[in-house]
Amino acid sequence: MSRSNDHHFRIRPGTPKQRGDAFINKVLRQTNKAGAKLGNTIDKAGQRPGSRLGRGHVAARFAGASLTPNARRVTIKARLVHLAKAGPRSAATHLRYIEREGVDRQGGPGHAYGPTTDAADTAAFEERGREDRHQFRFIVSPEDAEQLDDLRTYTRHLMAQMEADLGTRLDWVAVDHWNTDNPHTHVVLCGKDDTNKDLIISRDYIAEGMRHRAAELATEWLGPRTELEIHRTMQREVDQERWTGLDRTLQRVAMDGLVGAETLAEPRLQRQRQVLIGRLQRLRSMGLANEQLPGTWAIHAEAEPTLRAMGERGDIICTMQRAMSGKQRELAVFQPSEDGRAIVGRVIGKGLADEMYDKGYLIVDGTDGKAHYVALPPRSELEQYPTGAVVEVKGSTDMRAADRNIAALSVDGIYRTDHHLALAQSQATPDRDPRDVVAAHVRRLEALRRAGIVERVNEGVWRVPDGLAERGRQYDAQRLGGGVSVELKSHLPIEQQARVIGATWLDQQLIGGGNGLGDVGFGSEVKDALQQRAEFLVEQGLAERRGKRVILARNLLATLRGRELAKAAQDIAAETGREHRPVTDGNRVAGIYRRSIMLASGRFAMLDDGVGFSLVPWRSVIEPWLGQKLAVSVHGNQVSWEFRRQLGTVI
Repeated sequence: MSRSNDHHFRIRPGTPKQRGDAFINKVLRQTNKAGAKLGNTIDKAGQRPGSRLGRGHVAARFAGASLTPNARRVTIKARLVHLAKAGPRSAATHLRYIEREGVDRQGGPGHAYGPTTDAADTAAFEERGREDRHQFRFIVSPEDAEQLDDLRTYTRHLMAQMEADLGTRLDWVAVDHWNTDNPHTHVVLCGKDDTNKDLIISRDYIAEGMRHRAAELATEWLGPRTELEIHRTMQREVDQERWTGLDRTLQRVAMDGLVGAETLAEPRLQRQRQVLIGRLQRLRSMGLANEQLPGTWAIHAEAEPTLRAMGERGDIICTMQRAMSGKQRELAVFQPSEDGRAIVGRVIGKGLADEMYDKGYLIVDGTDGKAHYVALPPRSELEQYPTGAVVEVKGSTDMRAADRNIAALSVDGIYRTDHHLALAQSQATPDRDPRDVVAAHVRRLEALRRAGIVERVNEGVWRVPDGLAERGRQYDAQRLGGGVSVELKSHLPIEQQARVIGATWLDQQLIGGGNGLGDVGFGSEVKDALQQRAEFLVEQGLAERRGKRVILARNLLATLRGRELAKAAQDIAAETGREHRPVTDGNRVAGIYRRSIMLASGRFAMLDDGVGFSLVPWRSVIEPWLGQKLAVSVHGNQVSWEFRRQLGTVI
């Protein structure tokens, strides 16, 4: 055959027309399966150890091959969660967080969706993955999410591509968030593949491959970035007080912290040269760089942590200003103080400071006239603090007064409640019952007992170790993470507390004389609410006005609490047909813990004995025993819970 006819037999493949399960995806799947068997071989020089382990390591090499400097940019944050370490409620809590109120485009709650449904059942999803060893959580944030508009379809295309790259069907749900300047999508992925084996994804795919696929998809949808778009993006970064892409470029090209004119003149930096010089000048004005010689810049070693801290501070200020909605307040970030100073105020905003790790925050409008940003301890439930609720925030890194009292009252390492009660009665004041004082110390002892620090010998008798105050301080610091404690004083806004039957936080302020209230902001509003509360109590016959003074009835809190409990019990009796059995001092009652109810006087647990029911003060330690039989003894304000398989009394 002559060479002139060779061209008749050449193959000229066109652009693949098949989408989704295209031929290259089939090849990648088969290569991944083969590659997984080779994952334990010795890596080639330059490869990271273990980079070929898991699904997707081959696809990671192909992904991004078509990307150019003008490609669309997508940021992806990934977290591998070991469910056994994170706790049994970790997945459910995270799903609840990402579906929280105020994250969709209209300011409503988030809506989970899946590959084929716009209304995913997150409870069923959590149930399916409950036995998984691990779970993947991603945040996908396209730089041009506003232009993409339809994040759901975009996410489904991305996850379909991941299925092709990883060679398995994926079980996932996602929620779009539009409540920030950068709309993004949370994706939660089960840790099992379609054969019910552990889903192992290559580190290279998580670090690079997934981001490249997302960028390819965004570029296909929107087209490459124009030179004008790129320039505007870089120009915005010149003056920002945060760690930017320009800073990363300078860090990458710097030699021993120096950036010279010859470096900035290199062809690869030609497009960025002017904005990089502008950024260096901005860093100099911030004290983070200096021009040692004409055209030679020295970037300070602390530039990155300083800029990251400035960015975080700026984000906090913006968050607080949004929460205040134009109200004028001095802004402050709460830090535990050495003197143990606490702030009391109203919750006016809350959210997640780190959505990947579910770290929450509160914005508290304090009685001191300031607005405070409060970083919550790890694993805090935002639902515990409704907007408008009254909370007390304090540092818990110092030794507790209760621990010092217990240590001082102990004789030969033994603390006795009867001795403490006798002392408290001899030093009693009109505003506090001695039994309440002792009960508070017993509650602290129970918490320390569960931590293995103290031992309960008999009823009212405890064995206390040396150095109790310091060990208690260490326990608080470890438990709270960051040394911040937030106590819910009332779930009701003060407007509702002013005219409700029940022992409210406002009543406690009336008894205490309303000390420490500022004249502006929430402090001023509390003063107005106290006047309304006093008038309401006069109407109810629980207070008497004498000139400008208001004289409160004796045992006001107990009377209000008793009236509210009686009304709540009447409603439950009408609903269930069961008889209410009031809990009397010194008696023991038992029953199945059916539910808890939130009243103005606090939270109460309902115990059902099959014929009647009782309402007793709720404690967080009983919540895991919902639906099971418990027993409780009441001695004044001291409540002792007894569980089946009893190991001790829980207060």
